[in-house]
Amino acid sequence: EVLTGKADDNLKSMFVGTVMRKIKSRTWKKQRYFRLQEDCMTIWYKNKCPYSKRNNHFNVACTYSVREGHQSEVLLSIADEFPPDRCFTLVFRGRRGNLDLVAESAGEAQSWIKGIRKLIDNLENMGQREKLDQWICDWFKRADKNRDGQMNFKEVRDLLKMMNVDMNEHHALRLFTMADKSQSGTLEDDEFVLFYKMLTQREDVLRVFQEYSGDGQKLTLQDLKDFLREEQLHEDGVQQYALKLIERYEPSDTAKMLQAMTFDGFLMYLSSSEGSISNPTMVDLYQDMTRPLCHYFISSSHNTYLLEDQIRGHSSVEGYIRALKRGCRCVEVDCWDGPNGEPIVYHGHTFTSKIFFKDVVTVLGNYAFKVLFHFTPSLIHTHTLSPPQASQYPVILSIENHCSVEQQKVMAQHLTQILGDKLLKSPLDGKIPIGLPSPEDLKGKILLKGKKIGGLENSMNGVVDDPLMGEKSKQHLSKELSDCVVYCKSVHFSSFKHSQIHSKFYEISSFTESKARKHIREAGAEFVLHNARQLSRVYPSGLRTDSSNFNPQDMWNTGCQIVALNFQTAGVEMDLNDGLFSQNGHCGYVLKPTFMRNTDERFDPENPQNRDGYKPLSLSVQVISGQQLPKVNIKEGSIIDPLVRVEIHGVPLDQAKQETRYIDNNGFNPVWYDTLQFTIHVPELALVRFVVEDYDKTSKNDFVGQFTLPFTCIQPGYRHIHLLSKDGTSIPPSSLFVHVRITKLT
Repeated sequence: EVLTGKADDNLKSMFVGTVMRKIKSRTWKKQRYFRLQEDCMTIWYKNKCPYSKRNNHFNVACTYSVREGHQSEVLLSIADEFPPDRCFTLVFRGRRGNLDLVAESAGEAQSWIKGIRKLIDNLENMGQREKLDQWICDWFKRADKNRDGQMNFKEVRDLLKMMNVDMNEHHALRLFTMADKSQSGTLEDDEFVLFYKMLTQREDVLRVFQEYSGDGQKLTLQDLKDFLREEQLHEDGVQQYALKLIERYEPSDTAKMLQAMTFDGFLMYLSSSEGSISNPTMVDLYQDMTRPLCHYFISSSHNTYLLEDQIRGHSSVEGYIRALKRGCRCVEVDCWDGPNGEPIVYHGHTFTSKIFFKDVVTVLGNYAFKVLFHFTPSLIHTHTLSPPQASQYPVILSIENHCSVEQQKVMAQHLTQILGDKLLKSPLDGKIPIGLPSPEDLKGKILLKGKKIGGLENSMNGVVDDPLMGEKSKQHLSKELSDCVVYCKSVHFSSFKHSQIHSKFYEISSFTESKARKHIREAGAEFVLHNARQLSRVYPSGLRTDSSNFNPQDMWNTGCQIVALNFQTAGVEMDLNDGLFSQNGHCGYVLKPTFMRNTDERFDPENPQNRDGYKPLSLSVQVISGQQLPKVNIKEGSIIDPLVRVEIHGVPLDQAKQETRYIDNNGFNPVWYDTLQFTIHVPELALVRFVVEDYDKTSKNDFVGQFTLPFTCIQPGYRHIHLLSKDGTSIPPSSLFVHVRITKLT
């Protein structure tokens, strides 16, 4: 029933199962038997040996995409052995490594490629309710050890422990008996779903519903309009919006006919993207993309080729694919002379592995403008949100060049031949430019950032014999590579005064985090003005050998556009990066506030009250409850003691954090009703991070989940926050329920 027509045949052959080779390296190629389970959700595989007992499996929901052909390092390494039409790669969400497979024939490969893509699509299109049912069924199957599709009370109790539920046994038994419709003393899977739903009655939402419902049974159109006006602060077109919500979320046809909303519909609305804390209109592309490049914050990665630490880490083109899919628009390459005249990429003078420069360029060409990662929590990927589009805005390739002139020529050759039209090799429209072009002007283009002989004007006037050439040639720079650099010429920074007088709009300086902090301390307002005119890049200190990150917020506060982070390292810094770039269609570019773009304004992040238009706001967050928070400890029987911390990241005056009390032993449906208050002096730069932790009185609290978003993207009223895991992927159906108010400080 899931699929029709041709796709059905693909599924049928997946149900029967197929022998394919699992490839781990040039030498590790083993046959495995793969089969799709009846639930259309799980694929398991085992050794071909008939006596093998060991089954491995993975869930289709964890599969992010299917790549056809030789599109991974492993499959590229065996390209001479197996043709591309038999090869494909499964890419998983989060940190799980890719699965590289070779089918026996091109037809079988296509069956699996199309079949899995169809299953992924079905999951993406599932509504909120189906997603929840699916999640409950997955737990049920995991716990049903003897696979008989039934569970007695003791087994159900153990399952609840696994699901982070610690509950009153008497209450649970009463619900168990009510759900056991067949009176068999066991629950079948649909009975378990019913039991679970009775167990997860949302008293907190019911309380809000009853406050606005005239009869306690439904919200009339007028009731719903009152709720939307008074709580959600909707002003225009409230009647149309209320009708749209009923049409979209109300499951009962009778209620729809009456233009009313039942409690089920109300809960569905509050759990959807429209009931989310993120304003859906700002999740989409909404900003002016026609300003000069230096007017935007640009999502940027440091040492993009590294997947681990900076000393012995693994270098891989996979680092580029992951960063680009995460919305990154500025990637970095460290180039060194390699064997047989081929430049290589690795972290110089360390033991990190090496990859070819040409492979990095190939990946850049393939992935720079491909569809992005579904980063919005998957629970709110209902039909209300348009699917993320590939960012067409430019990608900057930042070159750390340690190559000889000969191998630089090879680099220029690879860039030109592999990227073709995508590589920007001359100023747009062929005229001598007077300022930086916009992201809109540069759509679909890859820009090289590196050293350049002479200026942009010289190359435009056809002046080859640069008077400075004699002195410049000491740079050991090949003309071919220099010519590939147009709008991003790397120059040494001496002082803000010097830059103001001498520097050109196409020049860009790089700062280590400590240098940048020193400038921020000593001349914050000058730094802001500098960044209104030209690009700056800030990168992590060389001492961060563990690939840790600095706090990017300090750098954004002074308008630095290219704040390069180690994308492979999870933590608060990457949460902030994901949070800032979660708006504007995930396109990797966010327009800076007006006061950071105008060269006639003077904004000092240390003293924000001195600027024109200073209007501080008050933020009040009532943390009401949590739903199905994930377990952090695999230890038998351990259940979390959750607390919620709200953090404000912004200018120094706005930096603040407050937390709720912790709730003993309840990760399932903890209730707080705690209110946290903040004053926000520069709302345009503030990010708000909601963190859930497992309280521990003897040691550091464990991280449970988080969600970060720009202050300006917050929707007021009763809202759900769909939590993300440590590495930024969604963990449905974990959420927080809050009430948010933003008011002017008089």
